[in-house]
Amino acid sequence: MKAVVLAAGKGTRLRPLTDDKPKGMVEVNGKPLITHCFDQLIDLGADELIVVVGYMKEVIIDHYGDAYEGVPITYTHQREQKGLAHALLTTEEHIDDDFMLILGDNIFQANLKDVVRRQREDRADAAFLVEEVPWEEASRYGVCDTNQYGEITDVVEKPEDPPSNLVMTGFYTFSPAIFHACHLVQPSNRGEYEISDAVDLLIQSGRTIDAIGLDGWRIDVGYPEDREEAERRLSDEAEADPDESAEETVESDA
Repeated sequence: MKAVVLAAGKGTRLRPLTDDKPKGMVEVNGKPLITHCFDQLIDLGADELIVVVGYMKEVIIDHYGDAYEGVPITYTHQREQKGLAHALLTTEEHIDDDFMLILGDNIFQANLKDVVRRQREDRADAAFLVEEVPWEEASRYGVCDTNQYGEITDVVEKPEDPPSNLVMTGFYTFSPAIFHACHLVQPSNRGEYEISDAVDLLIQSGRTIDAIGLDGWRIDVGYPEDREEAERRLSDEAEADPDESAEETVESDA
């Protein structure tokens, strides 16, 4: 299965960390955010990494080249930051089957494999990792409604009055049907082509979208304090599991 990493953003809110690099190259626990994404996607079975670049793209391309850990990398260019659906469309010509999508500024220690497993069952056209957040925070995200079977019935991007406190995280699996939906999306009130609007079009067309509840944690590294929190959590986990940490050190030295 191919995997798409969205890494075109400037990371304005992360300044000064992004004064000389794009958001995806900000280091967390000693390695760039994108490297964290790559490691997880390869662990999930990714056989090609498709990276959407934009702001200071040469920093990413020069760092990773045409492969990471033996897995080939293809780059696509989002020339203007017009939303996630717009970014995803730059990858369309490279994808002809089910694929994974991860936002390149997220750190996950969670059940991503459950999402991939659900997509491979051929029961759903897409599957998302979703998370319950405090009601007062829900309006910051794409908010989901689900039915009794755990299927997503509605998605609203950053609503003023959220219909639920269940929100999309930064990890998805899709069939190629998502591209047709992205082509139909109109700019939102923010002037962006929202991935949530594309998902809503899939739902309206009768497609099945499954919600997989988050088991673990994830951090969207949008501010310097988010980076600090991610480092703290990763450090705590390494201390709790020293054998795994030692194994990673051996592999790194090799």
